Amino acid sequence: MKNFLTKQDLKKLLIDSNITKLTQDLEDIHPADILEVLRDRDFDKLKVMKKLPIWFIANVFEEMEDEEKEDFLNLFSEAEQYKIVNEMTSDEIADLLSNFRPEKIIKFLRNIEEGAAKAVKELLTYKDDTAGGLMASEFVAIKETMNVKETLKYLQIAVADVETAYYLYVLDKKNILRGIISLRELVISTFDTKIKDIMHEKVKSIPVEMDQEDVAIIFEKYGFQAMPVTNERDVMLGIITVDDIIEVVREEATEDILRLGGVNEGEIIDGAAFSSVKSRLPWLYVNLFTAILAGATVGLFSDTIDKVVILAAFNPIIAGMGGNAGTQSLTLIVRGIALGEFTKENAKKVFKKELLVGLINGLAVGIAIAAIGILWTGKPIFGVVVGVSMLANMCIATIVGYVVPVILKKLKVDPALASAVFVTTFTDVCGFFFFLGLATLLLKYLV
Repeated sequence: MKNFLTKQDLKKLLIDSNITKLTQDLEDIHPADILEVLRDRDFDKLKVMKKLPIWFIANVFEEMEDEEKEDFLNLFSEAEQYKIVNEMTSDEIADLLSNFRPEKIIKFLRNIEEGAAKAVKELLTYKDDTAGGLMASEFVAIKETMNVKETLKYLQIAVADVETAYYLYVLDKKNILRGIISLRELVISTFDTKIKDIMHEKVKSIPVEMDQEDVAIIFEKYGFQAMPVTNERDVMLGIITVDDIIEVVREEATEDILRLGGVNEGEIIDGAAFSSVKSRLPWLYVNLFTAILAGATVGLFSDTIDKVVILAAFNPIIAGMGGNAGTQSLTLIVRGIALGEFTKENAKKVFKKELLVGLINGLAVGIAIAAIGILWTGKPIFGVVVGVSMLANMCIATIVGYVVPVILKKLKVDPALASAVFVTTFTDVCGFFFFLGLATLLLKYLV
């Protein structure tokens, strides 16, 4: 069988092959490829999934998005559902059940293995966006009194029931984390070597209540394949693996992009129209209010605009360029906060840099728009008004683009959620006020 099948080839294989033939081919097929085919609407999902062994179906479920797991699970009978869930890791079961009604969660916990049920109950007590919500309870724990030979024999039994065996964790009788050893270090050591002689005692662990964004930053910093999760007493509760973090990074990036655009992160591209309206309309109302505020600012200078009509043509240019400059600064700061690159130590340096960037860009764009204004109207004073207004608004825009997400972060509000609205409002109002206000002061020279 070919190592890489096209989607159509795989679809044909799934439809045409009998259970025996398909089972033989599964070692060459990744669950994610199967899932891609199963997502096709013109496809008998249940008929194909009935050909797959339960353990492989469980692997396919672990590749699914949270919102689609329940729909796929409902294709099976209750007895089959319990069998599938029993083959999944504790963290995946917890993710699945967290979307269910309480009575359904209780029913599942009664029908899965006792050990798994106990682990899942504990995982469900943690918030989804914390280390506790990400971790799996299955990991390889060994004692420091064991030697390499004993450990290898133990691994042959234990490794089948854990999520990963990149690292072995050394625990004492109270399950307190005492050390760590990599699988590589284990296999290159002699059989009679004691674990305590080769383990690393200084272990970097993740607090169980840590936010998932901070967990992702730690993984990026150290490049580990997996990290232990501990409570305040250093009792080891589980592990987080790098594949969990890849999912977190994707989710957080998607969430920030959608929120910056005023879209709910729960909205999907082919979802119901009403759901999309419900997601977007509140932010459109917020934007409507800010637009009215900007319009009211323009209204204050209606007499000036009546006398110098050309101001109306340059008004949106001043506001628009300020909005663009503010968004550039805002995007950089929001990204820096999300990735942990923006800290108390470099906050002042970043502010000075943004202010300098706003000043230089404001001068460059201000000179350009001033020249255009002079050529357009034939009045140097008009060029001064439009150029100075552009400089002032772009400087304000970069400052606001820096300050707003920082303040929102301190108020424990997601900077990606509301920053864009505030920045746009500030730049529109300030742009109109600077431009029309300065024009009003110099009106006698412009008429």
